[in-house]
Amino acid sequence: MGRRSCRRVGRLHHLSSGPRCSRSRETVDAFARQAVASGIRELVLLSGRGEPEAQRTEQLIAQSGADWTVVRASWFAQNFSESFMGNGIRAGQVVLPARDVAEPFIDVEDIADVVVAALTEDGHVGQIYEVTGPRLLTFADAIGEIAKATGRKIDYIPVSVDDYVAELRKEAVPEDLVLLLDDLFRNVLDGRNEYLSDGVNRALGRQPRDFSDYARRMAASGIWGGNQ
Repeated sequence: MGRRSCRRVGRLHHLSSGPRCSRSRETVDAFARQAVASGIRELVLLSGRGEPEAQRTEQLIAQSGADWTVVRASWFAQNFSESFMGNGIRAGQVVLPARDVAEPFIDVEDIADVVVAALTEDGHVGQIYEVTGPRLLTFADAIGEIAKATGRKIDYIPVSVDDYVAELRKEAVPEDLVLLLDDLFRNVLDGRNEYLSDGVNRALGRQPRDFSDYARRMAASGIWGGNQ
């Protein structure tokens, strides 16, 4: 966003990339400085839970001189439908190096609702909203929920991180994504995020959407094949 664009608005939302994001940190810093210099009064940052690099980026927003809100999210439920896992689900076989660690998958619709509230309502300045779904699920549990919603058999096959990364490179997955997934599965998914947070309730006054609601909604859309 250029300086002229920044002058048209008073509040902005920006995304942080999470692990391995030193370049992202520099980008956020430059973005925040330009935004404040252009008269932006409030910044909302989407950050990552349990990711030290992302949380260092949060400090830049807090030190920017603008009013700020941080939305610190758990693993997106939509990664199962809009990202690297979708093809495996459609093929009926998901191969992942996720150990038997549970994650409170968050529906991005809830993240969007929190960000909109922070940008349009009073009372959110200086808040860190750690947003999660309402229950903990392993990746095997999540695949089971999707299988139930689609009426299809979907196998979940756990592998080592090394084998998974080697297969990604064999399939010519972009190296930036390979490194990101390596870091996520090797380090971030180590149990540190195996708890629930109340950020959605604090920001919106309601409970977050359940993963099963997301799975039924996506199954009805036909994105995974199977029953519609």
